[in-house]
Amino acid sequence: MASNPYFSLTVLFVAAVGFVLAPLALARLWAKAFSPAKPNAVKNAIYECGLVSKGDAWMQFHSSYYLYAIIFLVFDVESVFLLPFAVAFSGLGAAACGAMLVFVLLLVEGLAWAWAKGVLTWG
Repeated sequence: MASNPYFSLTVLFVAAVGFVLAPLALARLWAKAFSPAKPNAVKNAIYECGLVSKGDAWMQFHSSYYLYAIIFLVFDVESVFLLPFAVAFSGLGAAACGAMLVFVLLLVEGLAWAWAKGVLTWG
């Protein structure tokens, strides 16, 4: 049987499936043996904080919050990229300074676009 060329592949496949299924089976056995039953109305409720939910969970989300978050992330990442440049400024050549100038100019262009579109106005 070991002379079959697919024997080692089959053994490895069975071992891989065993590594996946064994922890799942052990977790299920552990839950059956040691977990208390939880079928009451309070434990089956959507929120277990003790407060009764009011109204519908769906609410309208304003896209301006999303735009503020994206703009914050853009300028937060800008500061992450500018810090190493500022630390190593004296050892860098003209090409690095030009690349950073292009980077900052693109960010300023993005800020000007957001300002012109009225993204930065709250309300």
